[in-house]
Amino acid sequence: MRAVGSSLPRFDAHAKVTGQALYSGDFNLPNQCYMKILFGERSPARITHLRLSAAVASPGVLAVLTADDVPLNEYGLILPDQEVLCGRVGGVVRSVIDQVLLVIAETEAQAAAALDLIDIGYEDLPGVYSIDEALAANAPLVHPERGESNVLLSYKIRHGDIEVGFAQADVIVEHSYTTHPQEHAYLQPEAGVGWVRPDGKVEVIVGGQWMHEDRDQIARALNLPPERIVVRYPAIGGAFGGREDISVQIVLALAAWKLQRPVKVQWTRSESIRGHHKRHASVASAKWAATQDGRLVAAQIDVSTDAGAYAYTSPKVLGNLILATLGPYDIPNAHVDARSVYTNNVPGGAFRGFGSPQGHWIAEMQMNHLAAALGMDPVELRMRNLWREGSELATGSKLPAGVTVRETLTACAKAAGWQKLAAGWQKSALDQPAQIAASPLHGAYSLDVGHSHKARGIGIATSYKNVGFSLGFVDECWATVELHGGADIEQVVLHHAGADVGQGAHTIMRQIAAEMLQVPLDKIELIASDTEQTDNSGSTSASRMTFMAGNAIKGAAQMALQLWDAEEDRPVVARYRYVPRPTTPYDPETGAADPNISYGYCSQAAEVEVDIDTGHITVLRLWSANDVGKAINPTMVTGQIEGAVAQSVGWTLLEDFKQERGRVLTDKLSTYLIPTVLDVPRQVHSIVLEIPDPQGPLGARGMAEMPFVPTAPAIAAAVYAATGIWFDDLPLTPERVALKLAQKNRAVS
Repeated sequence: MRAVGSSLPRFDAHAKVTGQALYSGDFNLPNQCYMKILFGERSPARITHLRLSAAVASPGVLAVLTADDVPLNEYGLILPDQEVLCGRVGGVVRSVIDQVLLVIAETEAQAAAALDLIDIGYEDLPGVYSIDEALAANAPLVHPERGESNVLLSYKIRHGDIEVGFAQADVIVEHSYTTHPQEHAYLQPEAGVGWVRPDGKVEVIVGGQWMHEDRDQIARALNLPPERIVVRYPAIGGAFGGREDISVQIVLALAAWKLQRPVKVQWTRSESIRGHHKRHASVASAKWAATQDGRLVAAQIDVSTDAGAYAYTSPKVLGNLILATLGPYDIPNAHVDARSVYTNNVPGGAFRGFGSPQGHWIAEMQMNHLAAALGMDPVELRMRNLWREGSELATGSKLPAGVTVRETLTACAKAAGWQKLAAGWQKSALDQPAQIAASPLHGAYSLDVGHSHKARGIGIATSYKNVGFSLGFVDECWATVELHGGADIEQVVLHHAGADVGQGAHTIMRQIAAEMLQVPLDKIELIASDTEQTDNSGSTSASRMTFMAGNAIKGAAQMALQLWDAEEDRPVVARYRYVPRPTTPYDPETGAADPNISYGYCSQAAEVEVDIDTGHITVLRLWSANDVGKAINPTMVTGQIEGAVAQSVGWTLLEDFKQERGRVLTDKLSTYLIPTVLDVPRQVHSIVLEIPDPQGPLGARGMAEMPFVPTAPAIAAAVYAATGIWFDDLPLTPERVALKLAQKNRAVS
């Protein structure tokens, strides 16, 4: 059996299902103590007094650490605009995500009790809690030290002549769109343990997405050389982008370093929900134009995202979002303005799709509106405008080879019942309801148990997702391969730092190594997730880990085989750094750039049933066609498609993260609802295309984010087909849908 292309079991599966795998919250060290964090209660607010004596004297308390205890009290993945601890008189809480101070005690209960004894006073400051408030004239500034505006950064794209484009149009559609924050809701809340080893190094065992970046940020805040810090990742219970920014890493290291004792922390679910960033909320207006024969001639978009109180990854998310607002279409005239805005809300940051879902929500809904205005089939309209091999982006650069969006749309449309006729693409009649009848379990417990009036419809959307870091960031990924044995290779030791956040990356790494070296999989030993034994892999994000790690492992394996054939000394060791083709940042005036290394493509169709009385939407079937380049492990690819679809359906229909003047209202999984098995599509048809990416390892593309991106516009188009009503604001909760349906009924009557 070949290693690559086979649905081999994940090598960590047995340990996880039997409970033997250790997550960061499972580690306990001799003589450890426990830490609790005091988060900001009001935002924005200035601390007027801070009295610690009662807490310090509380039973079991070992220390209370404040801002004065942090050597360099700032951090940030892209921009160091947040304090590690803001606890000091005069300190400012900008968001409830802010960590004010730390209490370390002999037991967790003692640390929690001491938190209640902290005497802290606040003076409320004027705040901004929406994009409109933040952009208003004379708005209070979230970061007055950064200038006279709440705009964190802005981008623009200027392509062609927008006025000429609109003058050529037969049809123009103008609409406004909003998207909402989304909580990652991964299984494992933030947790970890930090300690000072006998060799004087500070070691932190924690869950994250980029251990070398964690190490560097810890070292910077503690004013220590990076080699004095060791970060290890055990099993990680999900991430989806939510662990890309710092949570407990720095404070764990700080407490252990100060006390010279092992320190453990374990967040509650409520602390986790308030303590890490969310998917960015966005507001947009869009004006698109086409000729009567369905040729796009102009697109004008203005879009803003809510960065929250700190930058986090907002610059990179906005960089993806601005391009995604134009979709995968050849548009000769485009004018886009995009900005990310500071508010006093919980920060926005990385989340599966990384700006592409918000951007494609705009682009695909505009295509849906145009198709309706032209009386044209939505597949046909898209086919007339889709990128082709050699197409040029609105940024002026040529698309990387391997443009397969047309192939994904073709596969998806055919599977969902479209046909290509002489006059163009056309949808056939829907299948009979009996083919998608509810299971007994679904019928017994879901909201569709009643016999109210229901309407059905189908919609379609297409999209792309960048692979790898972008906009001039120098991407890199290291791998080391050791070959042991005599005449034959008897053992392979692979060193790679890439985090497996539950998606199976470590299994993929082993499969690629086995394939390149032509040895059985059981001969591959992987040493991963330890900064002492691996080199920088970059982040597990941006759909890059299979792409980057695969190329690095491929290079190291090829080098090792050359050494094996050329040298008699054993073992041989090959260390390889993979650097993909360079990208360039947006020109500040025109947006000219070669922004991304490569792209992946996905198209989806959704069939929905809308309860006219309750507004409840059931996704009956969803077809997801993805070009993955090469399916290293087909079963795992299908799992990623199904998982992404479930998560995206949650964002589209159900999940509604709420804040009120900076306070988190949905800080529990009883108030922030995520999909259960009864809320996901009854049928998910995963369509896996394997058209090799010329840059990918063995042709593979990164794909785990792609199936999230087009789900929302496909569902919204299906709801329109069922009800005749457009919904341009997410989420499509039953309340929102029922209200619009009622308004339509009143207007008709």
